[in-house]
Amino acid sequence: MQFSQTKLPGVVRIMPRVFADERGFFMESWQRRKFAEAGIDAEFVQENHSRSRYGVLRGLHYQNPQAQGKLVRAVTGTVFDVVVDLRRSSRTFGQWEGFRLDAVKHEMLWVPAGFAHGFLTLSGEADFIYKVDAFWSPESERTLMWNDPKLAIEWPLPESDIILNDKDRSGMSFDECPKFE
Repeated sequence: MQFSQTKLPGVVRIMPRVFADERGFFMESWQRRKFAEAGIDAEFVQENHSRSRYGVLRGLHYQNPQAQGKLVRAVTGTVFDVVVDLRRSSRTFGQWEGFRLDAVKHEMLWVPAGFAHGFLTLSGEADFIYKVDAFWSPESERTLMWNDPKLAIEWPLPESDIILNDKDRSGMSFDECPKFE
């Protein structure tokens, strides 16, 4: 596996080694020792799987105070994955970064606690899996506004193609959302 840092400290791109032949492929998607050597010493407690059709935007979600780290990947289709740094003590506080994740490259992303996270489905449909290191806590669940002008996230689809549920449509602005120290 190859681990590479992104412009946001703590967010790591992970490229697994894929063994492919005429039968299909095999890859390790998680190996505790390798991840720990790369500085990701997470103990996962839950795995989630969502399927979304073209244009569905899920996010930007996070939990505060019961924050979660997430290991995310698209297992079918293609998504535009976005993370926003909500850690006041970070030099990249308030900045975002986007990543194209797809089932062809098998790339994964480690999103540590302290970030809002979301994704937009770019293919006809996409299956998205994420392991988390803290249990879901409904009272800690937060949604950051996906189109906050202060963040100016450059989503790769026109707004008219984006499909949101009520929770994601009514997210908090960056200025009003609870942050991390």
